[in-house]
Order: sequence, then structure tokens, then C-alpha cells
Amino acid sequence: MPSNLWAPWRYPWIKASKDGVHDCFLCDALRDDSAMDRDNLVLFRGDSAFVILNRYPYSNGHLMVVPNRHVHDLRQVSGEEAGEMHRLVQQSLDAMHKSLGPHGFNLGYNLGRVSGAGLEEHLHMHIVPRWNGDTNFMPVVGDVKVISQDLYDSYDQLWNAWHELQL
Repeated sequence: MPSNLWAPWRYPWIKASKDGVHDCFLCDALRDDSAMDRDNLVLFRGDSAFVILNRYPYSNGHLMVVPNRHVHDLRQVSGEEAGEMHRLVQQSLDAMHKSLGPHGFNLGYNLGRVSGAGLEEHLHMHIVPRWNGDTNFMPVVGDVKVISQDLYDSYDQLWNAWHELQL
């Protein structure tokens, strides 16, 4: 018999649903300049792309690099957007190495729902830090992923590293 896993932080997102369709949280985070970027988990805003911490991470420090323009297909991204996204991926890797010290990374796009895209309408590159031994019995036995760091602690660590490297 399965036991319950409580995730109350997901309720506001579920409650905001309109007939099962959600607004684009990436566009909302980029557009919302009235709030502090920390509230929206935005680490960096560029001319044509930005970096945001994943609110529902696969591991602590899980980032996404996103074009500012709302596009869903990699083939729609301009050369300028692709270039800035690539530079932001490189800078994200530097910030993660400096602040979190991972042993490796998973990088990738999920294009289309069948590939695992939770938000298929707005293209984004995942950067997932990995550590030796970061998998354990929990996902196998309990179908549960353990995140070892508070989301905002991860944000603060990455933000500090990101902005130190920008100087």
C-alpha cells in the first residue's frame, strides 16, 4: 500500500489552473519585474535569454536556460538567442561548479509531451547537477526523489556565485 508524500508548495500552481491549462510560468517570471527576482527564482536576465532555478527540481541547483521569446521549437530560436543561451549554459556550469561542486551534469531539452516536457509551449534547456552516489534506494523502492537542499538556499548560493563570476 503506497504512503502519502506531501508537497504543499505545489498547491498554488494547481489552484491557479484554468481547466487544466496553466499560463506560461516562464513568461510570467520574466515579465514580473515588480517582484524581486528571488521570488521568481530568476538568476540572470539577458538580452534574449534568462536563467531560472527549477521550482520542482530533479536535484538541488537544477537550472533552466530559457529564451525570452515564447517559442516552443528549437528550430524557431534565432542565432542570437541560441548564442546567448549557449553562453548562459556555460556561465551556469561555472556558477554551479563554484557554489555546489557537482561531479557532473545532465543537460537537455525535452521537446514535446512524450519526451517528458512539463511545459512544452516554451522551450528551455535543463541543467541538472549530479554527484557521485546521488541516486539511492528512495526512487527505486519508494518512487520518491530526495532533494537535499532548500530551494531558496540553492538560489542564494547560485546567485552569489553567478554574480561573483560576472565581475
